[in-house]
Amino acid sequence: MAEAEHYVREDVRAFLTMLEQIGGKGVDEVGHIEGRLQMRAMSGMAEADAVHLPVVRDLTCPGPAGPIPLRLYDTQETRAPGPVVVFLHGGGFVIGDLEVYNSLCTEISHQLDLPVVSVDYRLAPEHPFPAAPDDCEAAARWIASSPAELGRQVTGLVITGDSAGGNLTIVTTNQLVNEPAAVPVLVQAPIYPVADDVSKHQSLKDFFEGFLLTGAAMAWFTQQYGGDPSDPRHTPMVGDCANTPPTVICTAGLDPLRDSGRAYAAHLIRQGTEVAYFEFPGIIHGFVTLRKAVPSGQADLTAFLGAIKSKLARIAQ
Repeated sequence: MAEAEHYVREDVRAFLTMLEQIGGKGVDEVGHIEGRLQMRAMSGMAEADAVHLPVVRDLTCPGPAGPIPLRLYDTQETRAPGPVVVFLHGGGFVIGDLEVYNSLCTEISHQLDLPVVSVDYRLAPEHPFPAAPDDCEAAARWIASSPAELGRQVTGLVITGDSAGGNLTIVTTNQLVNEPAAVPVLVQAPIYPVADDVSKHQSLKDFFEGFLLTGAAMAWFTQQYGGDPSDPRHTPMVGDCANTPPTVICTAGLDPLRDSGRAYAAHLIRQGTEVAYFEFPGIIHGFVTLRKAVPSGQADLTAFLGAIKSKLARIAQ
């Protein structure tokens, strides 16, 4: 097996062995409806418990095709003006929702001591590209405007998200750099993002199967999303990434998407963007929402969030 060639943490190996023993079919075999149920079930089994916060509130904002569901998290009932985190969830643009990412959003709010707004953008295949980036951009602009419904005076945005949400993080940030919102993006922080054509990368070959996210699932997600690879709102690195704000990126060492994050980090560094890049060894795609099953990922998430915190502290000086 490929695992012998790569460093695999003990808790990761145990989790992968358990999944292998359970068996079951991939999302590319069961389709999007069953895939969404599977992701919720996986979250219930493998994700850490939510941090108790005084504010967890559902709301909506106007979107291009109707109201966009959002969820606000905060460690404080009221607070002074400051940044707000915009969270864009993963799931290949097809699966994933507010519930799957609930625990992670409580953790982000808790560790950064900031409000977090999770965006429930429209999903493919019912709503193919560009529904997702349209919704994410609309939500980010709405949050930036300090709407009364939010009850917070927003001074800047921190945009973050994982996997497909990492892609949407980069795309939304680029849109808000090209056409500024009411307040600036202070930091963008994509987590194991899709930033370019992943089919060309060695990591896709190395981790094509056996490491949770498979190459077959990636191809299926891409097909369901139905985007234009030449459009920078689909493939950010084909566009102009100039003037990107300070960026924190993390990848997982055993991830088919690893080299896409590497390539994006290198691209930003070459153009002079301030970048903190973490490649966490021996861990798999999805680890930020598998923290009960893969407890070693908690320290990685803390390191990633710590880098965001330090960048925000320096910007505020």
